[in-house]
Amino acid sequence: MTKNYKDMKEITKEDYIRFVEENEFVIIEDVKVKLNKNWDIKSYSPPENYTPEKTTVWSFPDRGSWATHKGNYRGNWSPYIPRNLILKYTAKGDWVLDQMMGSGTTLVEAKLLERNAIGVDINLDAVMVALDRLNFSYNPLFPKYSEPIIKTYWGDARNLNKIEDNSIDLIATHPPYAGIISYTKNKKQSDDLSQLPLEEYLKEMEKVAEESFRVLKPGKVCAILIGDTRKHKYYVPIAYRVMQVFLEVGFILKEDIIKLQWNMKATRERWRAKEYEFYLIGHEHIFVFRKPEDEKEYKKYKFSIKWWKDG
Repeated sequence: MTKNYKDMKEITKEDYIRFVEENEFVIIEDVKVKLNKNWDIKSYSPPENYTPEKTTVWSFPDRGSWATHKGNYRGNWSPYIPRNLILKYTAKGDWVLDQMMGSGTTLVEAKLLERNAIGVDINLDAVMVALDRLNFSYNPLFPKYSEPIIKTYWGDARNLNKIEDNSIDLIATHPPYAGIISYTKNKKQSDDLSQLPLEEYLKEMEKVAEESFRVLKPGKVCAILIGDTRKHKYYVPIAYRVMQVFLEVGFILKEDIIKLQWNMKATRERWRAKEYEFYLIGHEHIFVFRKPEDEKEYKKYKFSIKWWKDG
């Protein structure tokens, strides 16, 4: 049976203004996330001595708190990650997509870096958080800054129906990890990927990969951050299984970047109370996939594409 996925519905700044008139916060998983409405911004960029990453191991002990970035949205990624991806793979005026945008970290970076952007999330409360964090004026000293177009949608990453084929220059997104964090726990939303068991999650992630492939321009890249877990004390390589899903739909693997995890204080303290026979997982993967420009590229990059046979 073919599933019907939610169509994209644009949520505008006017929708956000009406929402915050009646709501001072939203609940994401079990965490109350305040809607600030007005921001007191101290800085609009990383520290001056920061330079973009050069290797396949990324580590950000300070997760980044410039502009409106805050770490109180569980599972959101460090702004250093989309900043690095945007700077490396796009130019000013290009279009960036984050179809599982959560608190809107990618869109805030796109706004600061003069890239147009589209953000989508299955959770309307998350869309409101993203709009809250985009609700600031940016007037840099350099006169050539051009305010980009930023659009936000309530919708499903498996059905990007309002985005045209071959129209996006970069996809940068951080999918949920198969039940690790339930972003709509308080609402029990059945179409939330974060609430699916692993095998069903992987099946639905293939729909996400297909839509990513459709909307991305040939030759452009799709970057996803994904981690692993344990079950019955044994390692479950969710990341590599998701990687296979993206190769299955035709992507070429360009990079496998290891991102070290730092914000694990509570977990470390809890686990140190007892000795276990396994190690605390301290890394995630950033896979960078490229959509080939033509069929000839599959032959050229044959060691970086799907290697297994069907059946």
